[in-house]
This record gives sequence, structure tokens and C-alpha cells, in this order.
Amino acid sequence: MQFYSTNRKVAPVSFKEAVIKGLPDDNGLFLPEKIPSFSDDFLNQLSKKSFQEIAFESAKLIIEDEIGDNDLHSIINDAFDFEIPVKNVHDNIHVMELFHGPTLAFKDFGARFMARVMGYFLKEDGREINILVATSGDTGSAVAQGFLGVEGIKVTLLYPKGKVSKIQEQQLTTIGQNITALEVDGTFDDCQLLVKTAFLDKELNEKLNLSSANSINIARLLPQSFYYTYAFSRLNRKEEDVYFCVPSGNYGNLCGGLLAKKMGLPISGFIAASNANDIVPHYLNAGRFAPKPSVQTIANAMDVGNPSNFVRMLELYDNDFAKITSDIKGISFDDSQAEDIIREVHGKYGYLMCPHTAIGYGGLKHFLKPEDTGVFLSTAHPCKFKDVVEPLISEEIEIPLRLKAIIEKKKHAISMNKDFVGFKSFLLEQSI
Repeated sequence: MQFYSTNRKVAPVSFKEAVIKGLPDDNGLFLPEKIPSFSDDFLNQLSKKSFQEIAFESAKLIIEDEIGDNDLHSIINDAFDFEIPVKNVHDNIHVMELFHGPTLAFKDFGARFMARVMGYFLKEDGREINILVATSGDTGSAVAQGFLGVEGIKVTLLYPKGKVSKIQEQQLTTIGQNITALEVDGTFDDCQLLVKTAFLDKELNEKLNLSSANSINIARLLPQSFYYTYAFSRLNRKEEDVYFCVPSGNYGNLCGGLLAKKMGLPISGFIAASNANDIVPHYLNAGRFAPKPSVQTIANAMDVGNPSNFVRMLELYDNDFAKITSDIKGISFDDSQAEDIIREVHGKYGYLMCPHTAIGYGGLKHFLKPEDTGVFLSTAHPCKFKDVVEPLISEEIEIPLRLKAIIEKKKHAISMNKDFVGFKSFLLEQSI
């Protein structure tokens, strides 16, 4: 399988090169030249397959023979060694909990898979690379844990100062070893722009092997398609339609679902639910994509004003607005509405959610018809947002042991402004 750039100004590359490079030289995003299809036998046997079996067969269709079967099995079994519960919340509404990995966020799926795939390819070549990651919250910690101690890889995390939760910041800044955290005086969009500009800088690319671990990397996107197929297989449904609601910021998670649908999973549709940074819902409802500076919300991982994966959404639908809106609906919620949803669902049904998950529930509840089945994605453990959630439910949220140890560690982060010249100088100094 070859992977092309959405800007179509460079030649297609192998999966290996797409993973290692992260971003094409023309500043597009990689996508497979052809979207393969699930076999009828695979779809008919879904309910009998484990998550790992679904992941292997899905990945094999796209990776083809670039990773041998035994190695691919090992990568998948090692990356996804935690549970993925699909629970009924009430009536026809279900939740898929994606926060049972090491950092208690859905980003563990993409980060752990990518780290192991990248490590596999680098071991083949003996190359060393520098990974740059912009994070609005959970991406950085998932990538840090996924790549911790991986030989031949240095990771630099950029996060916006004062715009991530305390627990998220501790997860970003207490790792050490081959992980460096930069506290940027700006927004997530400023962090993302620094990373994208670095990839386009000729001097940096001559002296450093740069790669990305954001959802712009195809190895992050691919595993995010696996769990839609798994959730679909676990629903006790008859012939009713199935819809997924995805709390969305940079839209990599939603694109993972779109990829699964394009491969033949019979999902009826998607709901893109955002916070006040409603760029994509605005596009879906008004037909105009208008990026703007992000605003800070309690669902901080979704504080994105210019979502990178929007271009992938367009590509998967041939830039056809009618096709896009036939499959995807958009809705946004402000902080007050998200807080009300957390209170209501906990009070009525005893289910506790983080702010991002609450927005996912709200979107599904708004659009889902009584005769259909719906799944909303729970993207982070509510304990990561204790300061927001506890006052709403008047209860203390228990913190898992693996997070308690991190809270007490000393923060190590390098302060930096959003000026690219300073960022470039830092990277060049680190390479000496």
C-alpha cells in the first residue's frame, strides 16, 4: 500500500516512510491511496472476535506485508493489553470507555501502537529520530508513556501554559529519560503551528530526523479505527441503525471512525460534538470552514481552533459537502451545558463523565432517534478533571494508584514563548 499526501505535491511513500516522516514535505497529511474493504466473512464473524483479532485483521488490510504477521501480532498484543468496555448507560444509548490504558485517555490506543510500529521500523534501519508533539492535554502523556525508553527516539512535548489540567500537566512533565516537556506561552494552536513550521524548515530537516506523534501521523490514525469496529461487534442490536458520537478537537478520532466506515463497517452515521471551539460543527451546519483562535474551556483537549484532520475528512469524501453532511452531523456545547450534562447523567443514571465525554453524550442524545442505537466515546477518566467534576456531583473522585504517584512528583518543564526562532534554536542545541 502506498500513502499519498493530501496536498498531492510529493510522490506517494510506503507505510514505513509515512510513519517515520509523520508529515509529507508539502505539508499535507498521509492517507492510503486505496481504502481496502473488509470481507463479508470478517463482518459476519465480528461478534466472535477479540479486540486484538479485529485490530490485526484491520491493520493487515492497510499495512499489507510491511510488517510480518508474527511481528504485527506482537505489536498489537503488547499495545492493547487493557480492556475496552462497551456499556449501556440507559435505553438505546451506550458508551465505549477508551480510558483504561496507562494514561487513562483514548490517546493510549494511537500512541502505544505508533511507538511500537516506529520502534520496529527504526530497529530495522538503525536510524535515530526526534519526535515533536503538540498537545492540548492527553496526547502528550500518552505519547510520552508510549515512547518512554524506546531506543533511538527523542520526544519533545509542547503544551500551552495554564491550559491543561493539573493532573495532565504532571503526566507531561514528570517523565524524564528521553522525554522533554516545553511549556509554551500560548494556545494549543500556537504549539501545533510551531511543530508544523519545524517540519517545513530546511535546516532542521537536514540536521534532525523529525517525525510527529500527533494525530497527523498515520500510525496514530489507524488504531483509532479499530475500536469502532470492536464496539459495533459488541452491541446487542437487531436491524436498527448504529450511530457514533465523537467528542472532537483535532478530529483524528472521528477520522478513525470514518476510515472504518469507508472500509465497510455498516455505521449509519457520526456526530461530531465539540466545545465552544465549534469550527467543524459550524462547517457542517453552514458549509463554511473558518478557523479562528481557540478559546479555553473545561474540555481542554478539544480547545483547537484549526483542526489538522479536517483535510482528511474532506479527502475521505472527495471534498463533497453533500456526502460529508449525509454521514456526519455537528453540534457544540459551552461549558455550562457540559456541566449540566455531567450533573444530569450522574444524578439520573449513576454514570460519571469527564467534560469531553459529557459533550459526546450530549451530542448523541440530541440527534439519536428512539428506534436507533447509539454509542458515545468516553475519552478520558473523570479523575483527570477532578477540579471540574467533583463540585458538580458533590462527591470525591477516587484517583487510580498509577496517577497518585505522578501527582507527587516534581514538575520538569522548559518555558518557551510561541516564537519559532527560539523553538528552532532549542531544537538545534539539543541535537549537538
